Amino acid sequence: MTDNQSVRKWVFATNEEAVRVLGPNDSLLALLDQSFDAKVTTRGTEVVFTGDEAEVELMQSIISTMTTLVKHGMQLNDGDYRYVINTAKSGDLDSIVDTYTTEIGMTYKGKAIRVKTLGQRRYIDAISKHDIVFGVGPAGTGKTYLAVAMAVMALKRGEVKRIVLTRPAVEAGEKLGFLPGDLQEKVDPYLRPLYDALYDIYGLEQVGRALERGNIEIAPLAYMRGRTLDDCYVILDEAQNTTGEQMKMFLTRLGFHSKMVITGDVTQIDLPGGKMSGLVHANQVLRDVSGIAFHMFSTSDVVRHHLVQKIIEAYSLADERGPSAIG
Repeated sequence: MTDNQSVRKWVFATNEEAVRVLGPNDSLLALLDQSFDAKVTTRGTEVVFTGDEAEVELMQSIISTMTTLVKHGMQLNDGDYRYVINTAKSGDLDSIVDTYTTEIGMTYKGKAIRVKTLGQRRYIDAISKHDIVFGVGPAGTGKTYLAVAMAVMALKRGEVKRIVLTRPAVEAGEKLGFLPGDLQEKVDPYLRPLYDALYDIYGLEQVGRALERGNIEIAPLAYMRGRTLDDCYVILDEAQNTTGEQMKMFLTRLGFHSKMVITGDVTQIDLPGGKMSGLVHANQVLRDVSGIAFHMFSTSDVVRHHLVQKIIEAYSLADERGPSAIG
Protein backbone atom coordinates (compact mmCIF):
# COMPACT_ATOMS: atom_id res chain seq x y z
CA MET A 1 0.00 0.00 0.00
CA THR A 2 1.47 3.38 -1.05
CA ASP A 3 1.68 6.43 1.20
CA ASN A 4 -1.51 7.98 -0.12
CA GLN A 5 -3.48 4.72 0.18
CA SER A 6 -5.84 4.24 3.08
CA VAL A 7 -8.30 1.78 4.61
CA ARG A 8 -11.36 2.97 6.51
CA LYS A 9 -14.37 1.23 7.99
CA TRP A 10 -17.97 2.15 8.71
CA VAL A 11 -20.05 -0.02 11.00
CA PHE A 12 -23.85 0.26 11.07
CA ALA A 13 -25.67 -0.07 14.37
CA THR A 14 -27.96 -2.83 13.05
CA ASN A 15 -28.61 -4.90 9.95
CA GLU A 16 -31.85 -2.98 9.45
CA GLU A 17 -29.98 0.33 9.41
CA ALA A 18 -27.51 -1.09 6.88
CA VAL A 19 -30.33 -2.16 4.57
CA ARG A 20 -32.09 1.21 4.83
CA VAL A 21 -28.91 3.15 4.09
CA LEU A 22 -27.42 0.95 1.37
CA GLY A 23 -30.71 0.27 -0.42
CA PRO A 24 -31.95 -2.77 -2.33
CA ASN A 25 -29.10 -5.06 -3.37
CA ASP A 26 -26.60 -2.58 -1.87
CA SER A 27 -27.36 -0.13 -4.66
CA LEU A 28 -25.50 2.71 -2.90
CA LEU A 29 -22.32 0.63 -2.84
CA ALA A 30 -22.69 -0.10 -6.57
CA LEU A 31 -22.95 3.63 -7.30
CA LEU A 32 -19.96 4.40 -5.09
CA ASP A 33 -17.98 1.75 -6.96
CA GLN A 34 -18.93 3.36 -10.28
CA SER A 35 -18.12 6.87 -9.06
CA PHE A 36 -14.72 6.36 -7.44
CA ASP A 37 -11.53 4.42 -8.09
CA ALA A 38 -11.32 3.38 -4.45
CA LYS A 39 -12.85 -0.01 -3.64
CA VAL A 40 -15.74 -0.66 -1.30
CA THR A 41 -16.68 -4.01 0.24
CA THR A 42 -19.25 -5.05 2.81
CA ARG A 43 -19.67 -7.83 5.29
CA GLY A 44 -22.77 -7.80 7.47
CA THR A 45 -22.96 -4.39 9.14
CA GLU A 46 -19.40 -3.42 8.21
CA VAL A 47 -18.34 -1.43 5.14
CA VAL A 48 -14.65 -1.20 4.22
CA PHE A 49 -13.16 1.43 1.89
CA THR A 50 -9.73 0.88 0.34
CA GLY A 51 -7.81 3.18 -1.97
CA ASP A 52 -6.74 6.79 -2.38
CA GLU A 53 -6.95 8.51 1.01
CA ALA A 54 -8.99 11.48 -0.21
CA GLU A 55 -11.51 9.24 -2.02
CA VAL A 56 -11.78 6.85 0.93
CA GLU A 57 -12.47 9.76 3.28
CA LEU A 58 -15.11 11.16 0.93
CA MET A 59 -16.83 7.78 0.52
CA GLN A 60 -16.95 7.32 4.27
CA SER A 61 -18.44 10.80 4.63
CA ILE A 62 -21.13 9.90 2.09
CA ILE A 63 -22.10 6.78 4.08
CA SER A 64 -22.09 8.84 7.29
CA THR A 65 -24.36 11.47 5.70
CA MET A 66 -26.74 8.82 4.38
CA THR A 67 -26.91 7.21 7.82
CA THR A 68 -27.81 10.57 9.37
CA LEU A 69 -30.59 11.04 6.83
CA VAL A 70 -32.01 7.59 7.60
CA LYS A 71 -31.97 8.41 11.30
CA HIS A 72 -34.05 11.50 10.44
CA GLY A 73 -36.66 9.21 8.90
CA MET A 74 -35.70 9.61 5.25
CA GLN A 75 -36.51 6.88 2.76
CA LEU A 76 -33.65 7.04 0.28
CA ASN A 77 -33.79 6.05 -3.36
CA ASP A 78 -31.46 5.84 -6.34
CA GLY A 79 -31.96 9.53 -7.15
CA ASP A 80 -30.97 10.52 -3.62
CA TYR A 81 -27.80 8.41 -3.82
CA ARG A 82 -26.76 9.96 -7.11
CA TYR A 83 -27.45 13.50 -5.88
CA VAL A 84 -25.52 13.05 -2.63
CA ILE A 85 -22.53 11.52 -4.46
CA ASN A 86 -22.46 14.39 -6.98
CA THR A 87 -22.84 16.95 -4.20
CA ALA A 88 -19.97 15.35 -2.29
CA LYS A 89 -17.76 15.55 -5.36
CA SER A 90 -18.55 19.26 -5.72
CA GLY A 91 -17.60 19.91 -2.09
CA ASP A 92 -21.09 20.74 -0.77
CA LEU A 93 -21.72 17.58 1.26
CA ASP A 94 -22.11 19.57 4.50
CA SER A 95 -25.31 21.13 3.11
CA ILE A 96 -27.06 17.81 2.48
CA VAL A 97 -28.56 17.05 5.90
CA ASP A 98 -29.89 20.59 6.33
CA THR A 99 -31.32 20.51 2.82
CA TYR A 100 -33.01 17.12 3.09
CA THR A 101 -34.50 17.80 6.51
CA THR A 102 -36.18 21.04 5.42
CA GLU A 103 -39.93 20.39 5.60
CA ILE A 104 -42.43 22.51 3.70
CA GLY A 105 -45.44 20.79 5.23
CA MET A 106 -47.44 17.56 5.06
CA THR A 107 -49.58 16.02 2.34
CA TYR A 108 -53.15 15.05 3.15
CA LYS A 109 -51.84 11.52 3.73
CA GLY A 110 -49.46 12.76 6.42
CA LYS A 111 -46.31 12.44 4.30
CA ALA A 112 -43.69 15.14 4.83
CA ILE A 113 -43.00 17.38 1.83
CA ARG A 114 -39.27 17.98 1.72
CA VAL A 115 -36.85 19.59 -0.70
CA LYS A 116 -34.48 17.19 -2.44
CA THR A 117 -31.67 19.44 -3.68
CA LEU A 118 -29.79 22.54 -2.58
CA GLY A 119 -31.31 24.38 -5.54
CA GLN A 120 -34.80 23.52 -4.34
CA ARG A 121 -33.90 24.75 -0.85
CA ARG A 122 -32.80 28.11 -2.25
CA TYR A 123 -36.00 28.29 -4.30
CA ILE A 124 -38.13 27.79 -1.20
CA ASP A 125 -36.11 30.41 0.67
CA ALA A 126 -36.66 32.88 -2.18
CA ILE A 127 -40.42 32.26 -2.15
CA SER A 128 -40.51 32.81 1.62
CA LYS A 129 -38.68 36.14 1.38
CA HIS A 130 -40.11 37.74 -1.79
CA ASP A 131 -43.57 38.64 -3.09
CA ILE A 132 -42.68 37.78 -6.70
CA VAL A 133 -40.41 34.85 -7.53
CA PHE A 134 -39.45 33.42 -10.92
CA GLY A 135 -38.45 29.74 -10.86
CA VAL A 136 -36.72 28.96 -14.16
CA GLY A 137 -35.19 25.65 -15.15
CA PRO A 138 -35.53 22.27 -16.84
CA ALA A 139 -38.25 19.68 -16.41
CA GLY A 140 -38.22 17.57 -13.27
CA THR A 141 -36.76 20.17 -10.91
CA GLY A 142 -39.93 20.53 -8.82
CA LYS A 143 -40.64 24.14 -9.83
CA THR A 144 -44.41 23.79 -9.98
CA TYR A 145 -44.87 21.14 -7.30
CA LEU A 146 -42.95 23.07 -4.66
CA ALA A 147 -44.76 26.31 -5.54
CA VAL A 148 -48.13 24.56 -5.17
CA ALA A 149 -46.99 23.01 -1.88
CA MET A 150 -46.01 26.43 -0.52
CA ALA A 151 -49.36 27.85 -1.66
CA VAL A 152 -51.38 25.08 0.01
CA MET A 153 -49.51 25.51 3.29
CA ALA A 154 -50.05 29.28 3.18
CA LEU A 155 -53.78 28.69 2.65
CA LYS A 156 -53.92 26.22 5.54
CA ARG A 157 -52.16 28.69 7.84
CA GLY A 158 -54.61 31.43 6.88
CA GLU A 159 -51.91 33.60 5.35
CA VAL A 160 -53.95 33.94 2.14
CA LYS A 161 -57.63 33.53 1.35
CA ARG A 162 -57.26 31.99 -2.10
CA ILE A 163 -54.89 30.10 -4.35
CA VAL A 164 -55.03 31.07 -8.02
CA LEU A 165 -53.30 28.72 -10.47
CA THR A 166 -52.97 29.63 -14.13
CA ARG A 167 -51.20 28.64 -17.33
CA PRO A 168 -51.19 30.04 -20.86
CA ALA A 169 -53.26 27.82 -23.16
CA VAL A 170 -50.47 27.36 -25.69
CA GLU A 171 -49.18 24.02 -26.93
CA ALA A 172 -47.23 22.90 -29.96
CA GLY A 173 -49.51 23.16 -32.99
CA GLU A 174 -52.87 22.88 -31.20
CA LYS A 175 -55.56 25.49 -30.79
CA LEU A 176 -58.43 25.44 -28.31
CA GLY A 177 -61.06 25.71 -31.00
CA PHE A 178 -60.18 22.30 -32.43
CA LEU A 179 -60.60 20.52 -29.10
CA PRO A 180 -63.97 18.92 -28.23
CA GLY A 181 -66.29 20.10 -25.45
CA ASP A 182 -67.22 23.39 -23.79
CA LEU A 183 -64.68 26.01 -22.71
CA GLN A 184 -63.88 24.32 -19.38
CA GLU A 185 -63.36 20.98 -21.10
CA LYS A 186 -61.14 22.68 -23.68
CA VAL A 187 -58.80 24.30 -21.15
CA ASP A 188 -58.67 21.51 -18.53
CA PRO A 189 -56.00 19.49 -20.42
CA TYR A 190 -53.68 22.50 -20.28
CA LEU A 191 -54.21 22.84 -16.53
CA ARG A 192 -53.92 19.14 -15.68
CA PRO A 193 -50.38 19.36 -14.18
CA LEU A 194 -51.69 21.92 -11.68
CA TYR A 195 -54.59 19.66 -10.73
CA ASP A 196 -52.19 16.73 -10.32
CA ALA A 197 -49.96 18.65 -7.91
CA LEU A 198 -52.96 19.83 -5.90
CA TYR A 199 -54.46 16.34 -5.67
CA ASP A 200 -51.16 14.87 -4.49
CA ILE A 201 -50.71 17.50 -1.76
CA TYR A 202 -54.27 18.43 -0.75
CA GLY A 203 -56.33 15.38 -1.73
CA LEU A 204 -59.10 14.96 -4.29
CA GLU A 205 -62.01 15.68 -1.94
CA GLN A 206 -60.37 18.68 -0.28
CA VAL A 207 -59.50 20.19 -3.67
CA GLY A 208 -63.08 19.66 -4.85
CA ARG A 209 -64.49 21.46 -1.81
CA ALA A 210 -61.96 24.29 -2.09
CA LEU A 211 -62.84 24.78 -5.76
CA GLU A 212 -66.55 24.95 -4.89
CA ARG A 213 -65.95 27.49 -2.12
CA GLY A 214 -63.64 29.57 -4.30
CA ASN A 215 -60.60 29.05 -2.09
CA ILE A 216 -58.81 27.55 -5.09
CA GLU A 217 -59.21 28.81 -8.64
CA ILE A 218 -57.63 27.17 -11.67
CA ALA A 219 -58.02 29.07 -14.93
CA PRO A 220 -56.22 29.91 -18.18
CA LEU A 221 -54.11 33.06 -18.19
CA ALA A 222 -56.63 35.02 -20.29
CA TYR A 223 -59.00 34.96 -17.28
CA MET A 224 -56.58 37.11 -15.27
CA ARG A 225 -57.05 40.24 -17.38
CA GLY A 226 -58.70 43.17 -15.60
CA ARG A 227 -58.48 41.64 -12.12
CA THR A 228 -56.71 42.66 -8.91
CA LEU A 229 -55.67 39.68 -6.84
CA ASP A 230 -55.66 40.60 -3.13
CA ASP A 231 -54.94 38.07 -0.35
CA CYS A 232 -53.96 35.49 -2.95
CA TYR A 233 -51.19 33.02 -3.64
CA VAL A 234 -50.89 33.13 -7.43
CA ILE A 235 -48.88 30.66 -9.53
CA LEU A 236 -48.25 31.09 -13.24
CA ASP A 237 -47.00 27.81 -14.70
CA GLU A 238 -45.39 27.26 -18.14
CA ALA A 239 -44.58 30.97 -18.24
CA GLN A 240 -42.18 30.50 -21.17
CA ASN A 241 -45.30 30.36 -23.34
CA THR A 242 -46.50 33.84 -22.42
CA THR A 243 -45.88 36.85 -24.61
CA GLY A 244 -44.31 39.98 -23.17
CA GLU A 245 -47.74 41.64 -23.07
CA GLN A 246 -49.30 38.69 -21.24
CA MET A 247 -46.51 38.61 -18.67
CA LYS A 248 -46.87 42.33 -17.97
CA MET A 249 -50.65 41.90 -17.68
CA PHE A 250 -50.23 39.03 -15.22
CA LEU A 251 -47.61 40.67 -13.00
CA THR A 252 -49.66 43.84 -12.65
CA ARG A 253 -52.55 41.81 -11.19
CA LEU A 254 -50.60 41.56 -7.89
CA GLY A 255 -52.69 42.92 -5.03
CA PHE A 256 -52.15 43.55 -1.34
CA HIS A 257 -51.10 40.65 0.91
CA SER A 258 -50.44 38.49 -2.14
CA LYS A 259 -47.57 36.46 -3.52
CA MET A 260 -46.77 35.40 -7.07
CA VAL A 261 -44.61 32.50 -8.26
CA ILE A 262 -43.86 32.24 -11.97
CA THR A 263 -42.38 28.99 -13.28
CA GLY A 264 -41.09 28.01 -16.69
CA ASP A 265 -38.45 26.36 -18.85
CA VAL A 266 -36.95 28.58 -21.53
CA THR A 267 -35.82 25.53 -23.53
CA GLN A 268 -39.46 24.54 -24.17
CA ILE A 269 -41.02 27.63 -25.76
CA ASP A 270 -44.03 26.81 -27.97
CA LEU A 271 -45.00 30.33 -29.03
CA PRO A 272 -45.87 30.62 -32.74
CA GLY A 273 -44.03 32.77 -35.23
CA GLY A 274 -40.81 33.07 -33.26
CA LYS A 275 -42.32 35.49 -30.73
CA MET A 276 -40.14 36.41 -27.78
CA SER A 277 -41.12 34.65 -24.59
CA GLY A 278 -42.55 36.81 -21.83
CA LEU A 279 -40.43 34.84 -19.37
CA VAL A 280 -37.22 35.67 -21.24
CA HIS A 281 -38.29 39.31 -21.56
CA ALA A 282 -39.16 39.55 -17.84
CA ASN A 283 -35.71 38.26 -16.95
CA GLN A 284 -34.18 41.08 -18.99
CA VAL A 285 -36.48 43.81 -17.71
CA LEU A 286 -37.02 42.88 -14.06
CA ARG A 287 -33.74 41.22 -13.06
CA ASP A 288 -32.61 44.17 -10.92
CA VAL A 289 -36.00 45.18 -9.47
CA SER A 290 -35.91 45.05 -5.67
CA GLY A 291 -38.43 42.61 -4.18
CA ILE A 292 -38.43 40.29 -7.20
CA ALA A 293 -36.29 37.13 -7.12
CA PHE A 294 -35.11 34.98 -10.01
CA HIS A 295 -34.09 31.45 -9.10
CA MET A 296 -32.36 29.43 -11.82
CA PHE A 297 -32.49 25.64 -11.51
CA SER A 298 -29.85 23.42 -13.11
CA THR A 299 -29.84 19.81 -14.28
CA SER A 300 -28.40 18.83 -10.88
CA ASP A 301 -31.81 19.76 -9.41
CA VAL A 302 -33.69 17.21 -11.53
CA VAL A 303 -35.40 14.79 -9.14
CA ARG A 304 -37.00 12.44 -11.67
CA HIS A 305 -35.37 9.30 -13.11
CA HIS A 306 -31.62 9.88 -13.48
CA LEU A 307 -31.94 9.50 -17.26
CA VAL A 308 -34.06 12.69 -17.36
CA GLN A 309 -31.02 14.68 -16.28
CA LYS A 310 -28.89 13.00 -18.95
CA ILE A 311 -31.55 13.63 -21.62
CA ILE A 312 -31.74 17.33 -20.73
CA GLU A 313 -27.96 17.66 -20.83
CA ALA A 314 -27.75 15.83 -24.17
CA TYR A 315 -30.35 18.08 -25.80
CA SER A 316 -28.65 21.18 -24.40
CA LEU A 317 -25.35 20.04 -25.91
CA ALA A 318 -27.06 19.30 -29.24
CA ASP A 319 -28.59 22.79 -29.28
CA GLU A 320 -25.15 24.30 -28.78
CA ARG A 321 -23.76 22.27 -31.70
CA GLY A 322 -26.63 23.18 -34.02
CA PRO A 323 -28.92 21.02 -36.17
CA SER A 324 -27.60 17.88 -37.81
CA ALA A 325 -29.08 15.25 -40.07
CA ILE A 326 -29.99 11.76 -38.86
CA GLY A 327 -28.65 8.83 -40.81
